[in-house]
Amino acid sequence: MSAEATNPATPGPVAPTAPTVARRKSRPRIDLRRLGRAALLGPAVRSKLPDAIGHVAEAHRAHHPDADLDPLRRAYLLAESSHRGQMRKSGEPYITHPLAVTLILAELGAETTTLTASLLHDTVEDTEVTLDQVREEFGEEVRYLVDGVTKLEKVDYGAAAEPETFRKMLVATGNDVRVMSIKLADRLHNMRTLGVMRPEKQARIAKVTHDVLIPLAERLGVQALKTELEDLVFAILLPEEYARTSELIAENAAGEDPLAEVADEVRAVLREADIPAEVLIRPRHFVSVHRVSRKRGPLRGTDFGRLLVLVNEDADCYAVLGELHTCLTPVVSEFKDFIAVPKFNLYQSLHTAVARPDGQVVEVLIRTHHMHQAAEAGVIALGNPYTPPAEEQTAGPDGERADPTRPGWLSRLLDWQRGAPDPDTFWSTLRDDLAQDREITVVRPDGGTLGLPEGATCVDAAYAQYGEDAHACIGARVNGRLATLSTVLRDGDTVQLLMGQDPASEPSREWLEHAHTPAARIAIQRWLTAHPGADARPSDTNEGPGGTRPTSSAPAARPRGADVLLDEPGGPVRLAGCCTPVPPDDIVGFAVRGGAVTVHRVECSMVDDMKNRGRAEIAVRWGDTAACRVTLVAESFSRPHLLADLTEAIALEGAEIVSATVESPNQQRVRHTYTLQLPDAAELPALMRAMRDVPGVYDVSRVQAPAA
Repeated sequence: MSAEATNPATPGPVAPTAPTVARRKSRPRIDLRRLGRAALLGPAVRSKLPDAIGHVAEAHRAHHPDADLDPLRRAYLLAESSHRGQMRKSGEPYITHPLAVTLILAELGAETTTLTASLLHDTVEDTEVTLDQVREEFGEEVRYLVDGVTKLEKVDYGAAAEPETFRKMLVATGNDVRVMSIKLADRLHNMRTLGVMRPEKQARIAKVTHDVLIPLAERLGVQALKTELEDLVFAILLPEEYARTSELIAENAAGEDPLAEVADEVRAVLREADIPAEVLIRPRHFVSVHRVSRKRGPLRGTDFGRLLVLVNEDADCYAVLGELHTCLTPVVSEFKDFIAVPKFNLYQSLHTAVARPDGQVVEVLIRTHHMHQAAEAGVIALGNPYTPPAEEQTAGPDGERADPTRPGWLSRLLDWQRGAPDPDTFWSTLRDDLAQDREITVVRPDGGTLGLPEGATCVDAAYAQYGEDAHACIGARVNGRLATLSTVLRDGDTVQLLMGQDPASEPSREWLEHAHTPAARIAIQRWLTAHPGADARPSDTNEGPGGTRPTSSAPAARPRGADVLLDEPGGPVRLAGCCTPVPPDDIVGFAVRGGAVTVHRVECSMVDDMKNRGRAEIAVRWGDTAACRVTLVAESFSRPHLLADLTEAIALEGAEIVSATVESPNQQRVRHTYTLQLPDAAELPALMRAMRDVPGVYDVSRVQAPAA
């Protein structure tokens, strides 16, 4: 954007040619330098469409035959006159940049409002044009889109200008996803012409593109932009590996292409089955070839591309699949159905693979023409998602049109960005969140769903559903079974979150160990920062059914646990909730986030997990205080009054019940879990004997985390 505008008296060198990228067949690349010079002459007749945007109009009419081109003409005239005299660092007239950005979007099928805003996207930032003028001339929608992609002034924001610009853009995208479409096309053209910049600036821009914009392009489903951005970033950040990949592609292109032979075979199979279809060879782009080579080792001819089969109807996709699996040798493990279960970014396709007699495997993608457009252009292919719906459009369950441009991941980004306390936290958290590129869906008991990143736990689900009220979460049921809050969720799990009734409930510091989403981490950290002296409860405590706690009704001060001493000065010490160590257990400590030290029993299965995750081992030992908190599991046969007898036995031994969980009977057997506070750890063996003596109880043991 404005970073490339220069004084016209000192034009920069001509930009080098961008790395060659395998592309689908399209019209020849346009000479934007020639168009820019022509633009400086201006149109002869005001009502005539300027020659410089003729290619944009042609591409736009290919997708929208009835589009009104007058807004494009007026937007171009304003942009050209406003940018007149400005030059890019490559030496081209600056107007070539908004023209190129608009052409990228037009080829992907963007509607007229997006293209109008794209032509004007730098005017408010780099010229005397104001947002009020844009509104008066082109309406509120165009003004909003232009404002959404306009950078914040570095003079006003300093080092925070870039993070805050992205925050502003993200918020604007939440209301109108077309903001991010324009930004992605803008970055693609700037990356194509990045060669005129200093190497260190190239690397900085490429890194931000890699960390933020490429994941956003993936999540919005705009594969055509994402793949080219990936290749351009690859060439800048890993030039040696890029060069080797280029050599591999060139060597493969010099020989015979086995994919052509398989494509002919597939065409013959489909002709015989009387299925109208278009069979194309789809070369892999540079980054894809690089990934495949690292995964499979030396590449063979079929590894450099895939077959794409395009059909007219959804049913034809499955018909093609059946014919291929019948007439060729399928590799069943490679089959994936993204039509029945679309990806979170609108992507739909069938994936399969067939084996050649020589052992080479050919990957095949099967989709309709409409699915292909959505796969290439993502949300851009939706046109204007904010126009009134036609009668035949599908309505949501509430009778209103479902908005596919506001997916769960975008709503989550918008939720947690409000709680980010400063630009640095927002920037680092945004990158971390976007690095989690897979999404799962879990089901609530009421039939609603929660979209979460892969690897999310019950802690993440609690904060996704309840926000900061999740501080009161005391446990969960996953697929009907009691589970700890640290349980990692899988796609399709049913999750019931158990909420406590105590309004003063506190989150655990250890929850940070299990929180993967920014919303959860920011909410927990904010509470811990506001309560630095709080001794929050352990993370794996499960309360009673319905969130009840079988304790005395009067609130009591938190009892102090057994002292643990560090051989060297350190942060606060927490006893792990997974194994609840007590004196004289052999113990070991590990440094965790926030400077705290969590203490486990030596035989706890989480010890190996902590070591594998690189947690620093800390030497710890018991102090003089004998009070302790411990979690016990009682296994018993089901009988009346068993719970009352057990709690009475515990009380007679002088132990305080902190929390209790009783699972539903299974084959007349019941499992009770109690977290207890003892005044003296030496009393633990007597307590366990007293519990075993209760009729019907056949075992009492210390809690132990499941094997990692």
